Amino acid sequence: MINEIIDPIRKQVRSVMKKIARATHLISRGKVTPNMVTIVGLLMHLLIAYFIVQSQLTAAAVTLIIFGLFDTLDGELARLQGKESLAGMVLDASTDRMKEVILYASLAYWCIHHNYSGYAVWAVIAVGSSLCISYIKAKGESALNDTNISAQIKNKMFADGLMRFEIRMFILVLGLLFNVPAQTIAIIAIISTLTAIQRLVKVVMTVAQHEK
Repeated sequence: MINEIIDPIRKQVRSVMKKIARATHLISRGKVTPNMVTIVGLLMHLLIAYFIVQSQLTAAAVTLIIFGLFDTLDGELARLQGKESLAGMVLDASTDRMKEVILYASLAYWCIHHNYSGYAVWAVIAVGSSLCISYIKAKGESALNDTNISAQIKNKMFADGLMRFEIRMFILVLGLLFNVPAQTIAIIAIISTLTAIQRLVKVVMTVAQHEK
């Protein structure tokens, strides 16, 4: 259900980001690099966390939408400039995890200071399960390094599951806009845990098949 909503949005976002990437490249004469965009996007999540801590949830949601798009912009800019690289992929994936740690930590703080202290535990679970989702995927890909499967195919093999990164951020934006961050973090934590288990089962079964 959520994927059916997200996928058309993702296509539209990528179309817009391609145009923005071209404009950024032309205006900066190529001086703005994908890695710069990635780092700026990460740093701006500190501002989002500040808004959450200050209970400025609408501002946090709007800022998260804007700088969340940087995760698409850096990729489009890399393709445009011919700067796609493994180092860039590592930087992009790593900063995404850092963004989540920053956001969930600020949400835990918000819960503790707004009579939702019990929900702070869900923020911790959300951090752990979100990191597990990416970790399991990475381990699955590395376990198949000695096979003839291409890196692109491996990337897609273990990318399924309901609570992918962009969906977690989409749900978080909705939670901030509707002023229900505590309940939202619990939903993210629960479904992310189920997604991690789902990916783990698939990775183990797939790797086991290639070992035969």
